[in-house]
Amino acid sequence: MSNEQRSLEIAILVCPDYAPVDVIAFHAALGSMPGVNLHLVWKDLDEFSGFAGFPTRATTTFADCPADLDALLIGATPPELMEDPDTLAFLADRGSRAKWVAGVCEGSLVLGAAGLLRGYRATTNYHFYGLLGRFGATVVETSKVVEDRNRITAGPPATGCFEIAERLIQDFFGTEAARRMELNAEYAPHPLFGVGTPELAGPELTRDALAETHAWTEAVSPIARRAADRLEVSDPV
Repeated sequence: MSNEQRSLEIAILVCPDYAPVDVIAFHAALGSMPGVNLHLVWKDLDEFSGFAGFPTRATTTFADCPADLDALLIGATPPELMEDPDTLAFLADRGSRAKWVAGVCEGSLVLGAAGLLRGYRATTNYHFYGLLGRFGATVVETSKVVEDRNRITAGPPATGCFEIAERLIQDFFGTEAARRMELNAEYAPHPLFGVGTPELAGPELTRDALAETHAWTEAVSPIARRAADRLEVSDPV
């Protein structure tokens, strides 16, 4: 473990209506490594439902989460979290000291609202490229993982969270451990239809997809804009 004998402390923020697909592969990959303490973190330990009814219970509260984390991850959550003072205070505090700070999909916006992406290159789901820069991030429009110093972000939910996990395993345990993880997971995506990005999908299908998710993006936009305004970032990147 990179010449360290202590356990790694890794926290994943979860909440009612969070997106399990954004964090499950990350949890599975890191949780299979030796000497890793994984924490599902929320305000309380009551059971709640994630997106599509996925039953979840946090293992650690904000108050009890270790102060010094090796990694902090957040995936897509309800947009209201960008205005939740308890959540933003937790992310800002732990993120300021964490070795790695990671966001998947809309989770990058929440990191931005906590002031953790200002001055960093970062990405998010393609639906929200136009919002991420408002938090002072340099937006990279890509389906690949974007790493800038200790910030690591991804747009695609299922593949992004696993690829972030692989990079962290490489850092914590070495390249060979990450290679074995990729092999053991048989991670070699062959998409059924090959339309997983706007570029691959083409304009017509992309327009249809954006129209189908319009209500979601419209709910996120005003909250993200208010959250960004509170950070007083002078010029969106």
